[in-house]
Amino acid sequence: MKNLLVKWNQVSLVKRIIIGIIIGVILALTLPNAASGIPILGSLFVGALKAVAPILVLFLVMHAIASHKAGKKTNMKSILGLYAIGTLLAGVVAVIASFMFPVTLTLTTGAEDLSPPEGIVEVMKTLLFNVVANPIDALVNANYLGILMWAVVLGIALKSANQNTKDMLGSFSDAITKVVQWVINLAPLGIMGLVFDAIVTSGLSALAEYGRLILILVGCMLFIALVVNPLIVFIYTRKNPYPLVFMVLRESGIYAFFTRSSAANIPVNMKLAEKLGLDEDTYAVSIPLGATINMAGAAVTIAVLTLAAVNTLGIEVDILTAILLSVVAAVSAAGASGVAGGSLLLIPLACNLFGVPNDIAMQVVGVGFIIGVVQDSCETALNSSSDVLFTATAEYAKERVEGKVVTMNS
Repeated sequence: MKNLLVKWNQVSLVKRIIIGIIIGVILALTLPNAASGIPILGSLFVGALKAVAPILVLFLVMHAIASHKAGKKTNMKSILGLYAIGTLLAGVVAVIASFMFPVTLTLTTGAEDLSPPEGIVEVMKTLLFNVVANPIDALVNANYLGILMWAVVLGIALKSANQNTKDMLGSFSDAITKVVQWVINLAPLGIMGLVFDAIVTSGLSALAEYGRLILILVGCMLFIALVVNPLIVFIYTRKNPYPLVFMVLRESGIYAFFTRSSAANIPVNMKLAEKLGLDEDTYAVSIPLGATINMAGAAVTIAVLTLAAVNTLGIEVDILTAILLSVVAAVSAAGASGVAGGSLLLIPLACNLFGVPNDIAMQVVGVGFIIGVVQDSCETALNSSSDVLFTATAEYAKERVEGKVVTMNS
């Protein structure tokens, strides 16, 4: 048995995950009732990742800032710029695709009890209150803006601490990172449970009616992941972007697709950033921040579903309003993680641009929940994988500029 486990662990994690997916599909199609206990594996896996992620972020960021050497520069400004550009372009792509391939909906119910935000001001206010949340509440509720704020403040306060204190912080970070590695090693079992549960619970027939809408959403996200983001990376680095793009999709996107949680994927992204040799002072902040504000997939969801509602009601859309929708989708997407229900609950906000009644907008949200097994998975995969992609892009762009300066000086 021990030899079998050793051989199993020697197989690459991606291959083990693929095996888990295949087993999950086979069991869901052949033994849906006999294997009813399998979904608990998925719930435990996601729960474990979500449990360890807030503590990991707190200690990693706090240690990175407390140990930061004066005069050493990070790339946070560039990364924030990349996050903003990526999210805005995602909104633009979604609007263009919706004009090229208009979709109408068979409206449904099922979202009546939800309370969407009333406007951008409410979204921004929610974000600001998350920043100043009680640190214990922030940890309990996985409020990453609050966790980041406290980690930064405590890190700055500890910059003047003695080296023993900083070493202790480093030891805690290393210990939590080790726990994360143990949890990630269980991914094949967890993802097997998630796949089994998704197929048994939702099935594939429930999605057939909304196939065209799913194609538009997934098509936009694939276009962004395989065309727009690589183009951004190339402009910044002047190198072939696809090796990096495919790596982050394979080693981050796959996890995010099945866990459907940017928060749960933070430990995975941290490990990938370390594997890529990125600066810990930078990625310790940029990865959890990206899980909060880098929301290209959410921008796509908001724009596509909003225009689907508009098309269903036969409302004419002019070019200026379409441009405004792209901006609203991008800004709203950045606040999606601070609103209960994520990106779907921000659809009524965007629908207000076109005078769509709230009861109709909430029916569109209901449609979003029906297709969520595909939409939310793809959205999270795009959002989370691009956190590492843009962090690495900023690092490589900095190295390219510094290399040019050295060449010119010599």
